[in-house]
Amino acid sequence: MTVLEELPAAANGRDRRRTELARFLKACRARVTPEEVGLPPGLRRRTPGLRREEVAQLAGVGVTWYTWLEQGRPINASEQVLLAVARALRLDGTEREHLFRLAGVAPSGLAQPGPPELSPSIQVILDSLAPLPAAVSNTRFDVLSYNQPYRSLFGTERTGSSKGFNSLVCMLLAPPCCNPCENRDEALPRMVAVLRSAYGKHVGEPAWEAHVQRLSARSELFRELWERQEVAPTETWPRIFRHPSVGVLRLNATYLTMPGVPECYIVVYVPATPEDQERVELLNSLPPGGWTHTCLR
Repeated sequence: MTVLEELPAAANGRDRRRTELARFLKACRARVTPEEVGLPPGLRRRTPGLRREEVAQLAGVGVTWYTWLEQGRPINASEQVLLAVARALRLDGTEREHLFRLAGVAPSGLAQPGPPELSPSIQVILDSLAPLPAAVSNTRFDVLSYNQPYRSLFGTERTGSSKGFNSLVCMLLAPPCCNPCENRDEALPRMVAVLRSAYGKHVGEPAWEAHVQRLSARSELFRELWERQEVAPTETWPRIFRHPSVGVLRLNATYLTMPGVPECYIVVYVPATPEDQERVELLNSLPPGGWTHTCLR
């Protein structure tokens, strides 16, 4: 295929996105009532929801500009203006991401939603996986929730928070005497390679850049591994752990995607042998692992 043949296809793709953008904005506008955004209901409304001039007023943009945006015309839209439109239309994180994608704008950390709110059913799922250690983590290795066996295996009370810590930070900073990972030399390069692979989707975003800078500032080993430029997928791989009461456990870290929670997954540690299964079953009745080192996020 020649370059000239590729151009119409690219143009068609842009036109299709603009059409979808127009439909999406119109549908979102129809769902918001004047009362929800503090405007008087007014008289003789022929269509449900807000008028275009009301959205423009709430977003602080010109009526003509917003009209052109909703009509799918080829205009430039900055991140800040799209954020203002998203706020005016009361879009949630998923809708905001969809808006940016249709507008052809790559969002920075300013446009990213905060930490995801996990449904209570997620904790029910984690608890039902016991005695297998299981947790919810994101692509930065922030651990968002976990079950009792996971708590016992990793000694999460040493993190300084009952919920919310970073497993990569703990792995990097915990001294050998207090590190639950027995094959740390094998695990750390892989974890950093997985992090770099995820980072490729977020280069330039403030939250990600700050995360990498914090890790680099706190760990010389991380800096060395990061400079290798190695990337790896998130997939099942063997881990070896050492617990003060249970002993050595050989577990396969298995990752389950969560379609409703972007860039998060459930990691389940599955015993590699029957002997490991017996040791894992002891974790559910034990307190946290007894580690003394504190890993702060």
